[in-house]
Order: sequence, then structure tokens, then C-alpha cells
Amino acid sequence: MQTVALVLALLLAVTLSRSLARLTRCPLPLVQIGLGVLFALGPLPSVELEPEIFFLVLLPPLLFIDGWRIPKRDLFRDGRLIVALAIGLVIFTVVGMGYFIHWMIPAMPLAVAFALAAVLSPTDPVAVASVASSAPIPRRLMHILEGESLFNDASGLVCLRFAILAATTGSFSLSEAAASFVWLAVGGIAVGVLGTFAVTQLQRVLTAHIGEDGGTLTLLSLLIPFGVYLLAEAIGGSGILAVAAGGVAMSFVEAGGRAQALTRMRRTAVWDTVELAANGAIFVILGEQLPRIVQDATATIGADGSGALTLVLYVVAINLVLVLLRFLWVWATVHVVRIRLRFMKMEARTVSPQLVLATTLAGVKGTVTLAGILTLPVVLADGSPFPARNLAIVLAMSVILSTLLIATVLLPPILSHLRLEAEADDDERLAFEASGAAARQAIEAKHDLLLKDGGDAELLAEAAARALHRYERREGGAGTDDATVARARHIRRAARELQLAGLEAERRSLFTLLRRRQVDDGVVRRLVRQVDLLEARLRED
Repeated sequence: MQTVALVLALLLAVTLSRSLARLTRCPLPLVQIGLGVLFALGPLPSVELEPEIFFLVLLPPLLFIDGWRIPKRDLFRDGRLIVALAIGLVIFTVVGMGYFIHWMIPAMPLAVAFALAAVLSPTDPVAVASVASSAPIPRRLMHILEGESLFNDASGLVCLRFAILAATTGSFSLSEAAASFVWLAVGGIAVGVLGTFAVTQLQRVLTAHIGEDGGTLTLLSLLIPFGVYLLAEAIGGSGILAVAAGGVAMSFVEAGGRAQALTRMRRTAVWDTVELAANGAIFVILGEQLPRIVQDATATIGADGSGALTLVLYVVAINLVLVLLRFLWVWATVHVVRIRLRFMKMEARTVSPQLVLATTLAGVKGTVTLAGILTLPVVLADGSPFPARNLAIVLAMSVILSTLLIATVLLPPILSHLRLEAEADDDERLAFEASGAAARQAIEAKHDLLLKDGGDAELLAEAAARALHRYERREGGAGTDDATVARARHIRRAARELQLAGLEAERRSLFTLLRRRQVDDGVVRRLVRQVDLLEARLRED
């Protein structure tokens, strides 16, 4: 009963947090963390957070939907920069930050310092989007940050696994670590892609034989991330990479456009709710854990003759070094990409200092940092306590809070002066072109259907007029005799068939543009949703 009460209290806190964020104009993650602190001071029992369950329950759906919805056109266009940030920056941060933390805190073993650095390397674009709501991040930059976070979660957690192994066993082999990394990456990606395609193929076979059940297909899409995560972990691969790769694979499956309109609409609504609840629950849990961990960490530092001031200095120093390392890597990577483009005689635009600074400050820590640091074991292999565990946890959580605050204060003024390209105009142009191409396909499909069936020419002409003028006002009937009613019924049926044929052709045209990467995923998703709404309305009539 207590578990049920805790879950309901978490969901209530997440629900209230959005209204409070709008009223106070405070970033949503900070509001949720504050509610978590109040939650910890309330009458309900404290949340006993088990890292394995935390990873399994909350992370798979979030990473899966991120991979599913990330724009593939931008992902391939900025692939080199995303890979450099997702893998190169993580390794650079782990090495540089690990040695710095060990130098600053000699009582923390080097392996533990590397573990702390590993969980501090991934970023959280959801938190960035929240704190930058007053000055929205440019679309292309946001997509780069989304791609980075999608894959640096896996690389950061892989580095964490090796660091924990070195801390608990006292040994580390670079060759074994490299081989393990390759297997984790290859095995995880393979399980994610093949598992997603296998499930969706089975779904197509069943649908072809017994028809489409929207509720069942929606539930099946929710189970895919958990299934590929568990399977990848069972074979020693990366469950995080499996979920991310499965989400990307799911986007290609969706581009086939085989699901019915109502199924897509229901599935989108369910996934939006799951994403809202999981993201909010993570930050509420962070706030709920914060008072107890700060108390434990302060007691641990006090045992060494230091106090809270030392803890604050540690957090400030770690944040400064994190910003410096990220700034150096982003600056170097962007300029290397520009140099390569020039060498290939491709267009290379000037990179503004504001862009590099905004990308640097957008490295906000969040869900994976919280989940990863809590996986630190309590004892070593010989049964002795894990060194500096409480200190590492409180430092990680303090960095999450401080990066959120830094981004809240500094990102909006920087972003207000940052201009990449006329993205809004470009989106509108692409949407207009895609909509026009889809409309042409719809008109052709209606004409083909008219020519296909000779029938009553007068009836078909009237049906076509109604189909081509969707919102034409219905006129009162000229009579009420059976023949007139029957003819009106036939006209409505024919007009409905023509409209459905046009909408299907319109949707096929949009998905074709998406598969050819001629239009951004977000544009196609918005236009397809409009078509789906019209089709659902027609089928209800």
C-alpha cells in the first residue's frame, strides 16, 4: 500500500509542477526538484531508490522516444559533430575530470574519481529545453544537443562500468576495456535494431491476418524498449544503446506509414504522457533524495575536519573545469569540421563565439547522471565500504543543480543574441512545399478513383465536388422521398471514399519525402497529424 501511495504522490507532484512552473516562470526541472524536497519533508516514507530498477523503469522509454523523434535529416547532416560530442567529449571529460577530481580530493581514489567523471559527462536536453524556454534554443543547435545526449548516455555509462570494475577489483586492462566497449556497442545496437524490426514485422503479419488493434499496437510499442534493454543486458551488451538504437529504428518503421491514423494518434498521446511522467518523476526523485544525501556527505566531510564550505568549493571547482573542458572540445571540434569542409570545397560558415558558448553552457546534467551515480556499490569486493561513495553522490547531485541554475541565468541572454539561420522561415517553406506536393498527389488519387469507376456520372461529379471542397456547407435536402434520401446517401459515401483516397495519397507523399530526407521529421509529423485528424473525423461520420 505504501508503494502505491508513493507512486500516486510522485505523479501528483509531476502534475502540479507544470502549473507551478507556468505561474512562477521557473524552469520545470527546478520546480520538480523543489517539490521533491518538500516530498522528503512530508509524512510519506522516503523513496528507497534501487538503481537497477531505476534504470529499467524510467530510462528505456525516455531514450526510446528520444531516438524515435530525433530528426534524422539533421542527425545525418551533423553526424560528425554529434559523434565527436557523444563519444570524444565523454572520453575527454572522463580523463581530464577524473585526474582533476583525484588531485583536488586525494581521499577519493582515482577509479572513484573516474566513476564520478563518467556520470558527469552525459547531458540532458530536456532540462536544456526547459531552462531555455524564455529564449528558445535554435532548432539546429537543439537537434545537435539531442543527438549528443542520445548517444553520450551510453558512452558515459560504459565508462562508469569500467571505473566501478577498477574500483572494486583494483585492476584495469586497457585492451580488455576496449574489447568490452566494442562488444557493448555492437551488441547493444544490434539487439536494439534487430529486436525492433522483428517485433514490428511480427506486428505486420498479425495485423494482416486478424486486423489492426490500435490499443494492442500501442501497448506493444511501450514494451519494445524494455524488451530490447533486458535482452541486450542479458547478452552483455549495452541496454542503453539498444534502447536508443531501437528508437531510431522505430522512426524508420513509422516512415512506412502502415499504421492506421487512429492508431498513430492514440500512440502519440500515450507516449507523450509516458514521457511527461517519466521525466518529471526523475527530477522529483532527485529532490526527494537530496536532503538525506547532503546530510550524509556533510557528515563524511566533517569527519575529515572540513565542512560544508569545502563541499561548496568542490562543486564550484568541478563546474568550472567541466565548462572549460566542454568549451575547449566544442571549439576544437567545430573548427576541425569547418576546416574539413573547406578542404572538401564545401560551404563552411563562420562560427560565432556565442554559438560555442551556448553549446558549452547547454551541457546540463540530469537523469543519467542521477541514475548512474546511484549505481555505485556500497561495498568493495573484500567487503570494505566503497570509498567516498556519499561524497561522490552529493557532488554529482550538486552539479546537476548548479548546471541547471547556470543555464537558467546565462543561456537566455546568450541565445537572445544568437542567430544561426532563418530556421522558422525555412521550416515554413519546407512545410509549404511538402503540403503542396501532398495536395497534388491527393488530387491525382481522387481523379484516378473517378476514372476507375464509370458509374453514375452525375452522382460522381457531385461527390467529387464535395470531396474537393472539404468544408463546404451542407445544404438542406430538396426532398424527403426514399429516392432522394438514397441518392444523398450514395453521394456522401462516394465523397467519403474520394476524401479518404486523397488523404491516403497525401500521407504517402509525406512519408516518401521523409524517407528521402527531403523534409524534416518534425514538419512531416505535424502535417501527418493534420491528415490523421481529418481521416479520423471522416471515419466517425
